[in-house]
Amino acid sequence: MKNIIFAFACFCSSFLMAQNGIMPTGEITPPEKVRFNFEKQYPNKVPVWSLEYVGDDNDEIRYEAKFNADKNTKALAVYDNLGYLKAYELQIPYSQLPQKAQAYLKKNYPAKAIHEIAVVVDDKNKTTYEVGVENNSKFYDVIFDKNGGFDVSIQKD
Repeated sequence: MKNIIFAFACFCSSFLMAQNGIMPTGEITPPEKVRFNFEKQYPNKVPVWSLEYVGDDNDEIRYEAKFNADKNTKALAVYDNLGYLKAYELQIPYSQLPQKAQAYLKKNYPAKAIHEIAVVVDDKNKTTYEVGVENNSKFYDVIFDKNGGFDVSIQKD
């Protein structure tokens, strides 16, 4: 009887996690179209795949491939379930941020608050810069346009 109750509890918790868009951790295997396009665009790169639900109702699936662009630089390629590249994110050093963005960060955040910097190109070829910062024990993505103009700051969970 205990085994039946335990199995039922596991089933219910798995169902609830799936309803909330929470997937168990572990390596996933994306559809063949996604893998094929990744291998075509980034030959000889070894990705670590993850899955994310996006959209207003968490009804769209995105496959994220994290990989090393070179030995010191990390990259992320995001695909939809049909294998179309939705965004490409490349880690960059502070010196590669536009001067306007550097000035904004110097004025508004201490240097130690900056944790990561990336250039992002989406599927419409729009370039933005995302800077991960910590302020008052909260984490934010500070986003700049392609010229370094401040766009928005988004608090991360």
